[in-house]
Amino acid sequence: MTNKHKYTNRLAEEKSPYLLQHAHNPVDWYPWGDEAFEKAHKEDKPVFLSIGYSTCHWCHVMERESFEDEEVAELLNEHFVAIKVDREERPDIDHIYMSVCQALTGSGGWPLTIFMTPDRKPFYAGTYFPKKSRMGYPGIMEVLERINKTWTQEKSVLLESSEKIMEHMQHEFDTDEGGEINYEAIDSAYQSFFRNFDKVYGGFGSAPKFPTPHNLMFLLRHWKQSSDENALSMVEKTLEAMYRSGMYDHVGFGFSRYSTDRKWLVPHFEKMLYDNALLAFAYLETYQATRKEQYRHVAEQIFEYVLRDMTSPEGGFYSAEDADSEGVEGKFYVWSPEEVAEVLGDEDAKDFCSFYDITANGNFEGESIPNVIENKLSFEELAKVPMDGMRYRLFEHREKRIHPYKDDKILTAWNGLMIAALAYGARILGSDKYKQAAERAVGFIQRKLIREDGRLLARYRDNEAAIEGYIDDYAFLTWGLIELYQTGFNPAYLRLAVSLTDDMIKYFGDEKSGGFFMYGNDSEQLIARPKEIYDGAIPSGNSVAALNLLRLGRLTGRTEFEVAADRQFRAFADKVSNYPMGHTYLLMSVMFAHAKSSEIVIVGERENEQTKRLIDIVNKNFLPYSVVVVKDTASDDDLKELAPYTEGQEMVDYKSTAYVCENFACRKPITDSSELEKAIGAN
Repeated sequence: MTNKHKYTNRLAEEKSPYLLQHAHNPVDWYPWGDEAFEKAHKEDKPVFLSIGYSTCHWCHVMERESFEDEEVAELLNEHFVAIKVDREERPDIDHIYMSVCQALTGSGGWPLTIFMTPDRKPFYAGTYFPKKSRMGYPGIMEVLERINKTWTQEKSVLLESSEKIMEHMQHEFDTDEGGEINYEAIDSAYQSFFRNFDKVYGGFGSAPKFPTPHNLMFLLRHWKQSSDENALSMVEKTLEAMYRSGMYDHVGFGFSRYSTDRKWLVPHFEKMLYDNALLAFAYLETYQATRKEQYRHVAEQIFEYVLRDMTSPEGGFYSAEDADSEGVEGKFYVWSPEEVAEVLGDEDAKDFCSFYDITANGNFEGESIPNVIENKLSFEELAKVPMDGMRYRLFEHREKRIHPYKDDKILTAWNGLMIAALAYGARILGSDKYKQAAERAVGFIQRKLIREDGRLLARYRDNEAAIEGYIDDYAFLTWGLIELYQTGFNPAYLRLAVSLTDDMIKYFGDEKSGGFFMYGNDSEQLIARPKEIYDGAIPSGNSVAALNLLRLGRLTGRTEFEVAADRQFRAFADKVSNYPMGHTYLLMSVMFAHAKSSEIVIVGERENEQTKRLIDIVNKNFLPYSVVVVKDTASDDDLKELAPYTEGQEMVDYKSTAYVCENFACRKPITDSSELEKAIGAN
């Protein structure tokens, strides 16, 4: 068979969808590995490192403008060794060199462009480069020529610069276990959100606006602890605004990654698994806290999207959907009144277009993004308008369009987040479907992403599991397992969570200074070994690990887990105090550690109606500082090994019984459901 491509490079042998997208560039790309760096050493060339991901819009733009261009490729191939990295497969590499870019330029993003020595030490960084300089952006041709000239004539300048950069970055990555996080940091974070809150459109700050669901989860806990209604109001306003927005796909459901404007109208259209998992969690927690059905409604629609479009036949969850289709950003998602009328007929189209702001002038490049931002109906009323029939007909019509590219790799970390959300949804909504989906995903990971020696792996695609798991993989999957245990109370999930946590401490723990390194002591050792603590688009692995350790400590009685969490607080205290608003998930862990927490053990046959009633009382209430164990008297697996403290807890008078302990003191056993409601402070 004749190869239809003019060029094929080494990336054609890779599994990463992002790398495969560049397999037919004229650039002589190498994947990250010894071969590339040995070539750079042997030929005395600097390394050109380009990092991105498959659904990144500006990565696509730079590819079209620069990496598909033969002039650019000629310069790169002659004077540099060019390496491509998928940031979602190698977050360790991405984190190190993104930190360099932010330190050198004051900002970062993707595509990330790094120039470095054959010893992997960076000396120049940037993000997007067009072919030629324009509108303040330096052109890649000029940059390549300038760096090649300097490398040839004044190499010592670049080498000296790389050493200074590495000294600075090593200092940035260091931690010191001497600090302490107190409630001043929690109050400071809250006050920052209060000052930055957009009272008109919700969210925080101006454009662009990101969902950052863990910030809303932090505010919910602040409200729960302080009864400050402003905290709850900010959460509700923001969740409503995001649902009304163009960032929400009102035809096919699910959220895009962020909004480019203050009103949340025009999204960056890519859909990420992690955003939808965390947003589902935030909507569910708010439903649990307020009992307002509209929040439940949105969470259910997110799950419908994920189970329909983002779930592999084997049960794992895909990573993302692109912003572009047919080379145009957002084309798949926009409408004109004429097209709506073709599908629905004139009368229904008039109602639908009026409801969803679809106009002849459009709101995005002449077309319309469906939204209800200016719709005068209340949030509660919006959910009751009978639009589902029309919406579904448009969805069926839209399915015939050319779809955006789907990144079908399965990442353990992001799957952990969706497992957590589905398990939590199953628990508070009483949905066996969500529980089964979470269990299938765990089963997939156990079959495909855990090596024979027990080591968790990070990525699965095209029948290949690869790359030793990172702290995020261990922490996020453990979070999912904790939620799944507290949904169905199958001890196997608690046992796996404990096992992964023991391994996490072994592979990633810093015995000297506390906290967890980003990659394991058995993984490729890079030029630095950072610990990520910033809670950005998603919470950091360290932050999630801290809360996991506290919850597992309470669930199992293993106090060494809580000691490890306290060491994390001390290790990262300085970073948190410098910017509390950027560490909200870690602050949630601090709140859990110091709040009026409770451990609830329910003893009885799991399928007994009285036992179910006691469990339901716990599930319907927002109890972020509680953990729940069910000791199933009908099961042979009675938690003795996992949670020895439950051994003496038995049914009273042959009735299902709840044991509630708060702040290291236990109440008398409870058999009456109304007494349990009082004991837990039911909503």
